[in-house]
Amino acid sequence: MKQGKVILADNHQNMLAGERTLLESMFETVFMVADEASLIEAAEKLKPDLIVADLSLPVTSEINIVRRLKKVFPGIKLIILSVHDEGSAVGECLVAGASGFVLKRTAVNDLVRAIETVMKGDIYMSPSVVKTAKEISGDVKVKKS
Repeated sequence: MKQGKVILADNHQNMLAGERTLLESMFETVFMVADEASLIEAAEKLKPDLIVADLSLPVTSEINIVRRLKKVFPGIKLIILSVHDEGSAVGECLVAGASGFVLKRTAVNDLVRAIETVMKGDIYMSPSVVKTAKEISGDVKVKKS
């Protein structure tokens, strides 16, 4: 059974196309945008169940897209896609309110699992991000599916 609506925000057209193909079987509506203004406008109109956004999407008034989206839509479920696996990037996103963090290089394997986890109300991080976080901190308690 298909879920509601998802917005994909990424300024890399190849990534958007791949994500859309992956998610069309999961959601009734898959809407794609390539910039912050379009993302905010689409989210206001569509009231999506989930936003999947590139961490590198340029924003005008915040440090990153997570802070911007959580300020405007505090209750939104948000999965961040990123090429960055540094602990500081992951930590910043989770502290700001992201529900998931998926590495672009593993999105084909991780994105569906991330969506299923986040839609149940849990937090998801790509397994290699968890490994990096454990190496940095020594022991991170994260619920994995």
